[in-house]
Amino acid sequence: MKIVFFDSGVGGLTVLHEARRKLPAESYLYYADTKNVPYGIHTKEEVFGFVRACIDDILRTDDVRAIVIACNTATSAAVDDLRKRYAFPVIGMEPAVKPGLQLVRDSGAKVLVTATPLTLKEDKFQKLLGTLEAQGRVDPLGLPGLVQFAEDGVFDGPEVRRYLQQQLSGFDMEQYGAIVLGCTHFVFFRQAIEALVPSHVTLMDGNAGTVNQLIRVLGLDVLPDRTNGESQDIVFLSSKGTEEERNRLERCFRRLT
Repeated sequence: MKIVFFDSGVGGLTVLHEARRKLPAESYLYYADTKNVPYGIHTKEEVFGFVRACIDDILRTDDVRAIVIACNTATSAAVDDLRKRYAFPVIGMEPAVKPGLQLVRDSGAKVLVTATPLTLKEDKFQKLLGTLEAQGRVDPLGLPGLVQFAEDGVFDGPEVRRYLQQQLSGFDMEQYGAIVLGCTHFVFFRQAIEALVPSHVTLMDGNAGTVNQLIRVLGLDVLPDRTNGESQDIVFLSSKGTEEERNRLERCFRRLT
C-alpha cells in the first residue's frame, strides 16, 4: 500500500521531499493533476471535482494507505468532503500562520501570508485567521505567477525576480518578521524571495507540520534518511498520463535533493 501525495502540479513535491526525508522506508505515489493546473484560477466547485476525479483514478489501480493533499488550494476546496467520502486518512495542508504569529509575538512585527487567490478568499483561511485573532497582524498576498513559473521549470532568473519585486513593492518589509509560503509551489522560490527581503524576515511553510501530522495519524517511526537523494519507492503519475510528464515530475523532485 502506498502513501499518496496529491497536487495540481509540482508544488507538492516539496512536501513529498519532507516526508521521504523523515520516512525513507515508505512507498509513495505522487500524482499531479497537470491537466488542470493551476488550481488557483478555478472555482471551489471545479477544484473539488478535479481532486475527486483524480483520487478515483488513483484508486482504480493502487491500494492507498493515506492521501496527503499537498496543495493548500485543494485542501481549502475539498478536504472536508474527501474525508467524508473515503475511509483512509486524508491529510491536508494549512498555511503556517500560527507558527508565523508565534515567531513575531514578542517583536510586534507583522506576518505576510503568500498563497493563491483562491486559498486566501476561502472560508477555511478566514476562519483560521479568526481563530488566531490575527486581525491587523497578518496581511495576505496572492502570488499566482509563481505557480506558473514552477510548472514551466523557471525557479530563478530575471523574470522571477522582477515578478517578486513588483508584488512585494507595496509592502514595507521592515514591518514584517515572517513570510508564510502558503502554497507548496512557493517553496521552490525560497532563495529567490530571501534575496529580496531583509535578513530579519523569516520564511516559513507548512510542509513539516503536514508530514508530522501524517506520522501521527499513521503511527509511523521517523528513520534516518539513507537514500542518498534517490527516488526509489516513488511512483510519479499525472492526469495527462504521459511519460514526458512523469519525467518532468521526477526531475523537479531531484532538484530538491
